Amino acid sequence: MQMSIVKVYNILLGTYGPQGWWPVTRKDHPEYFPGSYDHPKNEKEAWEIMVGAILTQNTAWKNVEKALTNLIKAKCLDVKCIARMSKKELAELIRPAGYYNQKADRLKTLAKYMLDKWGGNLGKFFHRPVMEIREELLNIKGIGKETADSIILYAGKRPIFVVDAYTRRIFYRLGLIPSEREEYDKIRETVEKAFSKLNEEDKRIVFNEFHALLVEHAKQHCRKKPVCEGCPLGEGCKLKA
Repeated sequence: MQMSIVKVYNILLGTYGPQGWWPVTRKDHPEYFPGSYDHPKNEKEAWEIMVGAILTQNTAWKNVEKALTNLIKAKCLDVKCIARMSKKELAELIRPAGYYNQKADRLKTLAKYMLDKWGGNLGKFFHRPVMEIREELLNIKGIGKETADSIILYAGKRPIFVVDAYTRRIFYRLGLIPSEREEYDKIRETVEKAFSKLNEEDKRIVFNEFHALLVEHAKQHCRKKPVCEGCPLGEGCKLKA
């Protein structure tokens, strides 16, 4: 029997607990504690999340953390510094994240755009209709739908669901989508519709958690080669049919 999207969310939350993404580096809490939804607390943290959203493209988060640490040590985890730093210097700092020349280009493009168009004022940038923000981000070179939506949800603290490869894999195995190649926005809209009765802040928290919980479930059970034993979603999975 096919599970509803809401049921999938509730089971995962009950199994793994709150994840509280997106992790940020901060002096008051040197370690990341899940279950907190008040970050980013300021534009510095918002920018760090935007940088992280680009750095995490095609790499593991542990590599992103190394690159972010390098930027912090160089005192260059801010819009102006990244915009004015040479591509060569920036690429060397973010080398641990892989594809460093390409990502240096993307970071500099984003930083210059935010400075030229918005004067570096991220609060003003995010204080608009979600789809307006999204359209603008998608017009910036190097930012696709998943990256744009991650920036909106985690840096902008606005409600939009982020679809990634783990989402596709899990939803397909549960019969919630016809193919792992289902169109990105069809998946996003399906999830958003399932939680349409929630207010904006509750949606943000749910979308924040759901994305992170799907990642955790993919690591624990729904791998490319699945670990079905003990899977909390087993009753609705095609692999167990």
